[in-house]
Amino acid sequence: MAASRPPRTHGDGTYRREDFARLGEGVVLEAGVLVFHPENIELGDNVYVGHQAILKGYWRNRMVIGEGTWIGQQCFFHAGGGLVIGRNVGIGPGVRIITSYHEEAGREVPILHSPIAFEGVEIGEDSDIGVGATLLPGVKLGRGVQVGAGAVVKGSFPDYSVVAGVPARVIRMRP
Repeated sequence: MAASRPPRTHGDGTYRREDFARLGEGVVLEAGVLVFHPENIELGDNVYVGHQAILKGYWRNRMVIGEGTWIGQQCFFHAGGGLVIGRNVGIGPGVRIITSYHEEAGREVPILHSPIAFEGVEIGEDSDIGVGATLLPGVKLGRGVQVGAGAVVKGSFPDYSVVAGVPARVIRMRP
């Protein structure tokens, strides 16, 4: 059995605007937003980040959020595997975007101590992610994709598809 490692802090999430890899004009970061590894986070012009959202950058890879994107309150974005969000994307409150997972290392190793694997997430421009949706590692959404509230999304979806459910599937194509 693997020995447990002592916990260590990831920091308190405080940041200075000059710490970002890029911070566009007109960016709004509401009260309570926590940012980790801002040196690997790029925010385009006119990005809005709602109250108590967490932008969890990582010591490697980038989080890139395109211009005009709106991010609701209490979202959690993890960018260990890389995260690219296109321009003019709407992301509802409570959305979770995850880019890592624990690999299976056998029954003798606690899942918590198994190796971590990383897969990036890409969201095409003009897309909309519904309240409380979860995007899992490796998701690739085309342009103009609409994700239903509460969906759990895994895999790739084509331009202008509407996806919903657990697991998410295409329910129709946008006109």
